[in-house]
Amino acid sequence: MSTHILIIEDDPNIAELIRLYLEKDSFDVTIASDGRTGVNAFHSIHPDLILLDIMLPEMDGFEVCREIRKTDKTPIIMLTAKDETVDKITGLELGADDYIAKPFDMKEVIARIHAVLRRYTGESDSDASPKDIKTFHNLVINMSAYEVIISGKKVEMPPKELELLNYLASHPNRVFTRNQLLDDVWGFE
Repeated sequence: MSTHILIIEDDPNIAELIRLYLEKDSFDVTIASDGRTGVNAFHSIHPDLILLDIMLPEMDGFEVCREIRKTDKTPIIMLTAKDETVDKITGLELGADDYIAKPFDMKEVIARIHAVLRRYTGESDSDASPKDIKTFHNLVINMSAYEVIISGKKVEMPPKELELLNYLASHPNRVFTRNQLLDDVWGFE
């Protein structure tokens, strides 16, 4: 059964972009364009996770989060242009599980979705599928945990560098042009 994500976002371009990336990652997606519609959609579809904008018509994201938290613990990730510390604290105190400021990188959003879902479902890194973990001598690349371990030590690395390393490790002994890497890792056409 596929994981269902509810996007509550009033900007149709952003909502559509997120939908495309999530569906490419095998998620089922429902979009609501205002807070009230989002709450109604939540009660009718019971999604596995909610991506929630703060500045919404009808009900703002804080009100939506408050309303959902009255009866349910479904994970909520706030996606918003409001990146002031007070807004982040308010969202987290109302029950949001994560907070991502716009503009954002979709690969990071997907990684955070997977991380929140792992915490929510109680999965551990040992639940990662073998295709998510690559081992080469003293190097381990774990894409489900978004981490690299060299000689037993975790190496901090930006998400895009990790994705590039994983891509190259998945295709040993091959040479790529810059354009191939841009297409395959960054998703540019």
